Amino acid sequence: MSTSRRLQAAGVALASVLLLGGCAAGTHPGAAAKVGNTEITVGDLEKTSDAISGIVKQPVPPSQVLSELVRSALAGQVIADRSITISEAEIAGATKVLVDPQAYNQWVANPASNEFLRDAATALVGQVKLGGGTDLSDPQWQAKGTAGAAVLQEASEKIKIDVSPRYGKWTGKELDPKVSGSLSILSEQTEASQKTAQPQQPGQEGEQPQPEQPQG
Repeated sequence: MSTSRRLQAAGVALASVLLLGGCAAGTHPGAAAKVGNTEITVGDLEKTSDAISGIVKQPVPPSQVLSELVRSALAGQVIADRSITISEAEIAGATKVLVDPQAYNQWVANPASNEFLRDAATALVGQVKLGGGTDLSDPQWQAKGTAGAAVLQEASEKIKIDVSPRYGKWTGKELDPKVSGSLSILSEQTEASQKTAQPQQPGQEGEQPQPEQPQG
């Protein structure tokens, strides 16, 4: 399924978002989220959501856009803290991987969606480098991206992340808007590289041998 169709499906499925009143302890009215020292305002979130909705021609829930904005901000801080350099060429190349090529010009034409796309591209390349890769030309970039996702998740425990409750709760990897489904601008391959391996629940690793019953 194309990225555009996935976004459209997500927009239809999640058009009704639970909006809970109040602000998180670390945010104030007008702030959608705060990642370390980076604040994401409600105004910027609404502009970005509107821009993306216009591109995919379906309503895209702000909570789902905010999940990607928080992820990008988190990645940006970890990248800076570790002095990882990302070139303009690497960013440009990643932007073309992230979205449907037929819609690419629309993404870059709107300042809000273009900034969103560039931040996501920077985060993706940074994640690959955090996992020990070079960039998206690395044949193992998906595996390196998965390793980098684990680094980001660990870092998220050390960087204060506050999200206004009206948009959901940050889980360490993504924003949970309290509704089913999710939105990502990423291709299936890139989505897979973002995910870290889920810990197995007790009893899933294999059946334990049963004690032998005494012979009668």
